[in-house]
Amino acid sequence: MSWESRYLPADPTIWLARADLPTDSCFCQHMRLVNLLREEIKKTAEVTFALVGFKCDEGVQRDLGRTGAFEGPTAIRQRLSKLPIQNPSIHIYDVGNIICTDHDLEASQAALAEVIAMLLAQNIRPIVIGGGHEVAWGQYQGIAKAYPPQKRLGIINFDAHFDMQPLHPSYHGSAKTTFYQIAKAHQASKAHFDYNCIGIQHAGNIRQSFDIAKSHHTKLILADELHQGLQEKCFDFVDRVADQNEIIYMSLSLDVFSPAFAPGVSTIQPLGLNPWHVIPLLRQAAASCKVITYDIAEHVPKYDIDHRTAKLAATLIYEIVHHHHEPHRAFPLST
Repeated sequence: MSWESRYLPADPTIWLARADLPTDSCFCQHMRLVNLLREEIKKTAEVTFALVGFKCDEGVQRDLGRTGAFEGPTAIRQRLSKLPIQNPSIHIYDVGNIICTDHDLEASQAALAEVIAMLLAQNIRPIVIGGGHEVAWGQYQGIAKAYPPQKRLGIINFDAHFDMQPLHPSYHGSAKTTFYQIAKAHQASKAHFDYNCIGIQHAGNIRQSFDIAKSHHTKLILADELHQGLQEKCFDFVDRVADQNEIIYMSLSLDVFSPAFAPGVSTIQPLGLNPWHVIPLLRQAAASCKVITYDIAEHVPKYDIDHRTAKLAATLIYEIVHHHHEPHRAFPLST
């Protein structure tokens, strides 16, 4: 099954601008919509991004979690459209959505992988908006199509959970298994695996999850350490990932935040982080010249309050596009 059968073009009504806005002042004016069924996009500026929605609830549903993340990409786009754009030289496209409406998560993840690989081949930086955190397995498969296994990949995951639960015999994967699937794929290809979690909570993971993470040499910063003000340790942590890897994949589950800031998520974490625990580290990684793709997952609009979670997610995208740096020479995909 090709990706086209699971593709939904971008909704132009999301990006309608007020008539009184100054020219090219907000994302709603700056965003270019591309229907991938009709046209091919190519890198046209030093920094080029593409928003990709992953409208999917299946992974969270398999975990018996709070569903509703299918509507997350729309809610986040609506809030992003109203934010200002400070650097008009940035090029950003909305290329639409990959959807899962038939419970075939694996087919939707494979479709997402095709789109991610297509964008990376053009040196365009995807920003994928979930959907549940099952988005990460689709993202990784796209990276694996675009880059050879000898390319050193570092993964930074802002999350209260490891999401390294082994696959259950009765089904394939879910939102909780994604990074376990990635670890096993790395083992199978004998590739370097560098998985780094920021915001992990003891109360959010069973002890066996810590054991699995340790067996795969996962590095972590606990939420406790951020709450205790160990910011320099966190900066060193991100520096180490950038220094030791050629490319970085950054993932962010909105449940890493306190429900005071992100109530509309699949799994509430009472002791979650403040946005200012995360934003300096996100800026640091984005400025490293190493990040090739991003995703933001787990927004469930029906549980949101005053659009807090959607506004926070949109603000994180704002931070990404304004702090992302490209290398002076693009990484060749064939080496």
